[in-house]
Amino acid sequence: MTSTLPTTVDPKKLQEVLDGRWAHVRRDAREHLGDPEFAPVYGETMQEARERITRLSKKLADSGRVGLGFPKEYGGQDDSGGSVASIEMLAFGDLSLMVKAGVQWGLFGGAVQLLGTKRHHDAYLRDIMSFDLPGCFAMTETGHGSDVQQLRTTCTYDPETGTFDLHTPHQAARKDYIGNAAKDGRMAVVFAQLITQGEGRGVHAWLVPIRDDEGNPMPGVSIGDDGPKAGLNGVDNGRLTFDHVTVPRDMLLDRYGSVAPDGTYSSPIENETRRFFTMLGTLVRGRVSVGGSAGSATKLALEIAVRYGDVRRQFAAPGEPREVVVNDYLAHQRTLLPALATTYALHFAQEELVSRMHDVQRAAVLDETAQRELESRAAGLKAVSTWHATRTIQACREACGGAGYLQENRLPTLKADTDVFTTFEGDNTVLLQLVAKGLLTGYREAFGSLDGWGRAAFVAEQVREAVLERTAARALVQRLVDAVPRRDDEVSLLDRGWQLKAFEDREKHTLDGAVKRLRKGATTPGLSQFDAFNDVQDHVLKTARTHIDRVVLEAFVAGIERTADPAARALLGRVCDLYALSTIEADKGWFLEHGRLTPTRAKALTAVVNQLLKELRPHLRTLVDAFAIPDAWLNCAILAEEPGRQEAMARHDAAEPPVIIGEWLPDTPAGATSRR
Repeated sequence: MTSTLPTTVDPKKLQEVLDGRWAHVRRDAREHLGDPEFAPVYGETMQEARERITRLSKKLADSGRVGLGFPKEYGGQDDSGGSVASIEMLAFGDLSLMVKAGVQWGLFGGAVQLLGTKRHHDAYLRDIMSFDLPGCFAMTETGHGSDVQQLRTTCTYDPETGTFDLHTPHQAARKDYIGNAAKDGRMAVVFAQLITQGEGRGVHAWLVPIRDDEGNPMPGVSIGDDGPKAGLNGVDNGRLTFDHVTVPRDMLLDRYGSVAPDGTYSSPIENETRRFFTMLGTLVRGRVSVGGSAGSATKLALEIAVRYGDVRRQFAAPGEPREVVVNDYLAHQRTLLPALATTYALHFAQEELVSRMHDVQRAAVLDETAQRELESRAAGLKAVSTWHATRTIQACREACGGAGYLQENRLPTLKADTDVFTTFEGDNTVLLQLVAKGLLTGYREAFGSLDGWGRAAFVAEQVREAVLERTAARALVQRLVDAVPRRDDEVSLLDRGWQLKAFEDREKHTLDGAVKRLRKGATTPGLSQFDAFNDVQDHVLKTARTHIDRVVLEAFVAGIERTADPAARALLGRVCDLYALSTIEADKGWFLEHGRLTPTRAKALTAVVNQLLKELRPHLRTLVDAFAIPDAWLNCAILAEEPGRQEAMARHDAAEPPVIIGEWLPDTPAGATSRR
């Protein structure tokens, strides 16, 4: 395969594409927050880290850059998409600061804004934005993390006093892992079961003071410290329990449910389950932000590994005095380039998701279908993005050898700080089940119920139609797919339509198979609903993953279409090829088992991937430079040493070649041959 790529591509042209709709937010962050103060500090104690992050949080608030998502009448900008872009940029610096900011202005402030009404906004939003009122988001319980609908904390209304009684009935109902709780938080948004007139009304949220002005716990509130964690040492995670704490009636965040003085309950949404998911759906911004922040951490790791791989040398080819830079080894390219291609693909999917979120939340009337699609997309991308971050950061650590294990080179901190991303804002496995349930039924209310799955009225073809969204991007994809000849073996593996068709076909097939198995289980005598679902859980998760893979590829294709610069467009096209083909290669077993690839074509696939790696190798540095991460945020010693290291390598190359023990094996990964 002869390369058709231009010799050089301006990384700034790629940056323009990547910065996207909120380029102004990203530019502002680079210009005004891109100094060493916002980079991580190594070797701090937990106490030192917490004090520094609290100080930086106040400085961030004073800068006026935390109000993007808040209403204009309170000093914000009504720009929820911009607020996510801002968090993504903050994640290039110290991730403890990103999480602290996410808790204060995303979760705590966002809950007051989106679940409360005007009286709550008037009383608290300005102080939340200024960080004069540090707060917590107290949803997760020790015994109920993912199953929020079954929280055990109760909040019971007493019409005689006009107050609620907030109570933790046992230790499993303790609020746990709550950011801002251990040190700074003065107020918490507490999620609990609302009980009034002797009847449970489901999960609601209250504003509850947890500390007085002197920092002492309020009466009935017990505060504990979660203590040292694997990472994110600057975030003061804590535990909260409530011993019959009195909460005024007007502290109920009552946008979706209110209690009258006499205890009468009313809600604009009558169905409890639908009301619950609507309430949580309004808070989707947090989940979207976690996925985007994981993407930022992944980009950081890749930039460090790629730049180090361009100066780190190992072994010399026979007859050559120069040792080979490790980025020239196929094994190294196999590690970094597919991960980089996936990172690009996920970036475009994230950009599309943020735009959807922004537009749905700005709509004058809530579109429930659009809201559900948004929640499903956010759940799936968060899961895929955070898992990708965990794998890629580890791969980059290994690619940097011993240097990657040193704290001063950032990668250990990135590993530790992002590890929890796979389980907070939703455990990834549970989130993929939510995606699958949305595909299978169209309604999250069906979670845990198989009623609709066994009925003849539910057929896989209807689901397929729902899966393939009617959008402009979808129309482009459909044109490319329709142009593919019927015989796959006659089509180039680099044909975009064939790639899209392969992803779509895999999704349809896995979905069809899951529906058939669930319908069979639902009609099997003596088989419980739980067992019927549990028996096909692996298939259901596979369905969700194939759906998200297809969504990500289509977002990448649409992103390329928006690229104006021909050279950047050509390079992105090749990166997209690598994403598509490396994804198919990773699931080659499925494609072979189901007759979508012949053995001969499967071998050709691997050969084409290797050729793509060679073609993209000269552009490795360009692809990471396009992330435009300020060097001060990288805070990585081996990158600061780059010029000196290159000079040292040049002097080394002019000296005598090293003595190699053992013969040169071109196909052997770097490090497999000994030398002295």
